Amino acid sequence: MGHPHKALRTSTTGAVCAALLAGAAFGLAPAAPAAAAGTSDAPGIRFVDIRGDGGTVLKANVVTPAGAGGSRTHPVVVLPTSWATPQIEYLAQARKLAGSGYVVVTYNVRGFWQSGGNIEVAGPPDIADARKVVDWAIANTPADPSRVGMAGMSYAAGISLLAAAHDDRVRAVAALSGWADLTDSIYSGRTQHRQAAGLLLGTGRLTGRPGPELRQFAKDFLGANLDKEDEMVAWGEKRSPSAHVDRINRNGTAVMLANAWGDSVFPPNQYAEFYERLTVPKRLEFRPGDHATAEAPGLLGLPNDVWDGARRWLDHHLKGTDNGVDREQPVRILSRSGGRYETYPDWKSVGADARKINLGGTETIRANIDSGANGGIAMLSSALDQFVKLPPTASIPLLPRWFAAVWRSERYGTPQRIRGTAKLHTTVSSTKESGTLVAYLYDVGPLGLGKLVSHAPYTFHGRTPGKPFPVDLELFSTAYDVPAGHRLALVVDTVDPLYIEHNPSGARLTFSSPATDPSYVSVPLREQ
Repeated sequence: MGHPHKALRTSTTGAVCAALLAGAAFGLAPAAPAAAAGTSDAPGIRFVDIRGDGGTVLKANVVTPAGAGGSRTHPVVVLPTSWATPQIEYLAQARKLAGSGYVVVTYNVRGFWQSGGNIEVAGPPDIADARKVVDWAIANTPADPSRVGMAGMSYAAGISLLAAAHDDRVRAVAALSGWADLTDSIYSGRTQHRQAAGLLLGTGRLTGRPGPELRQFAKDFLGANLDKEDEMVAWGEKRSPSAHVDRINRNGTAVMLANAWGDSVFPPNQYAEFYERLTVPKRLEFRPGDHATAEAPGLLGLPNDVWDGARRWLDHHLKGTDNGVDREQPVRILSRSGGRYETYPDWKSVGADARKINLGGTETIRANIDSGANGGIAMLSSALDQFVKLPPTASIPLLPRWFAAVWRSERYGTPQRIRGTAKLHTTVSSTKESGTLVAYLYDVGPLGLGKLVSHAPYTFHGRTPGKPFPVDLELFSTAYDVPAGHRLALVVDTVDPLYIEHNPSGARLTFSSPATDPSYVSVPLREQ
């Protein structure tokens, strides 16, 4: 994992500060659980302690349908809390679910707030806890053991998918803004996602108790300890539903996945790849936004199509409701540019009409300096894109060519509807054995202003200085409409505040396009 460049340490400090502020916002005020306790006498709502794995106390609340009792049982939905949030997180949605006939159990995952134990990052104790909560619900509520579902956002989504792999009682899952591959989420392109990791670690320290395994991982990860890379990858794989997809398929759990195009914590690519490997009843939804911003209004009880879709999914697979969800095309996406939802039979049909932009010539850039092209700020830039259509921008003609390589397409006479995953193929040589590059795809208007369409980082180690090698890089999946009269530009530089970079001082990168192996970026387009 190399050695982060000294000049970027201020970015780490900024990311941690942002993480602490975000922790206060996402975690709610410490007094919130006590305030909510005043509702404990309301019909159907009670606060309880559940013994998790090893006797660890998990703080929980239970919401039951009005009039529940006697011998009648109800489908049950278990909602683990998101990272750094208290047990009242899902109370508004729990009431809605209970109002339509569900028993709902929400519990604070171990290591956070008033629950016991340490933060295990969806490790084996967390999965064992989920199973204990299902046991408790069946034993202590009018829950039907044959109709168990799990759902939730972010951390809860990952735990729900992992629990479904290890507990065949879980018949349906709605995993919102979660991860399928934890390593690929925060270490894609072999590059540490500095701000995303800082956000998670900062809010974890603020609202919970990181365990020794997490503390060691954080030290090695942010310290770029390449000697521990295999151990860190194994740590992430153990916590990745994608590593257990065969179990989920064998159990037959119905899986709904929903995420945002600009999720700066869990990028969409890994969800799409996981979806394609599932053979169970499944659904995939992508919308504009950043991490959990699409479904967050639903936590306040506001109308929200993500949560509406989750309830339809659970209704069909747990209650047997004939609501048509099984007859709809399973892949549903909304372009960042607006318009109506588009539906597809599978993920590979989303960007079926790929077109290449040739990256000819030879370009050499100096490392260690931010050219001005960057992916924005975690938890902010994609939210601005979602709400006010303001993605990160850069003046493409003014980017300093010493620090950024730039290629442009022709000007398009018709709109280009980008759908799916753009792929870069190029040949790189470096003056040093390690390095980082970041590729950006921009929508460039007539005045040269580029709006970010997608990007992704790539890091290499152990390369022979001066010897060219091929690079294949998938940019983060997206849906974006390039207006007629605009063009696309691919920009590559070496520094982005979102990531830890590994370019030694004085390094230079050269991009070439050999005749026998031409360089290009393949752009996936919606079929006209």
